Amino acid sequence: MRVALGQIDVKWKQEEENKNKCEEFIKKAVENKADLIVFPEMTLTGVSNNIAYLSKVSEDSVKFFKNMTSKYNINICFGYAKPYEDKCKNNLLVLSSDGEELAEYTKIHPFSFAGEDKYFEPGCELQFFELKDTTLSTFICYDLRFPEIFQAASKKASALIVIANWPKPRREHWISLLKARAIENQCYVIAVNRVGDVKGIIYSGDSMVIDPLGNVLKESFEKEELIICDIEPEKVEKVRVKFPLKNDRKEEFYAKLFTE
Repeated sequence: MRVALGQIDVKWKQEEENKNKCEEFIKKAVENKADLIVFPEMTLTGVSNNIAYLSKVSEDSVKFFKNMTSKYNINICFGYAKPYEDKCKNNLLVLSSDGEELAEYTKIHPFSFAGEDKYFEPGCELQFFELKDTTLSTFICYDLRFPEIFQAASKKASALIVIANWPKPRREHWISLLKARAIENQCYVIAVNRVGDVKGIIYSGDSMVIDPLGNVLKESFEKEELIICDIEPEKVEKVRVKFPLKNDRKEEFYAKLFTE
């Protein structure tokens, strides 16, 4: 399966400019025969606690990407805020090449350090979808710091997608945690972060594809760029058979520790 990672600079309250950039990257992905293109968290807005603004543009975000799937015949994964009661949900939506909703994931761990938990309703379930004989699962940004959900997802999935708005000062955490999630779960990790400067908060990108052994196959830093990378789902099975790490997990024991 060929994946495209759309590492873009998301301009605040410049939805049309952001749409144009996304369409430009989608065109390039199609030209490179990608099966799926993945964009960063809250693709057309960037991360914000401005619920009123996010709610206003939510429906249009989904409509735009559905139009892109039909126009370019490509599967698209993007992030947006979905209104929920007096809050929003920080969501990731996967659309098929004909506009069908393959999976919609809500961020399980709102980023309380930045007050996100006051404005966003947390998710409560994992999501999976099938594409080109590959089972994929999806996560958003701060979720990366909680390995338990990745372990659970990797029981079914051979590729884990993480979309983010992850600031540059914590880039080493981002890179280290992505590699760890790939190694400990023996999965591909497809990680897409944004670039740019939002009111002094710098984003360095560091989008990458990592194989089940923890090797970085493709990566990009600091600039807008489309990454193209092929992944081989059969490699996951080969790695797991050759080094059957998961056979030694003690699920019942771990569960007991968490309930004591």
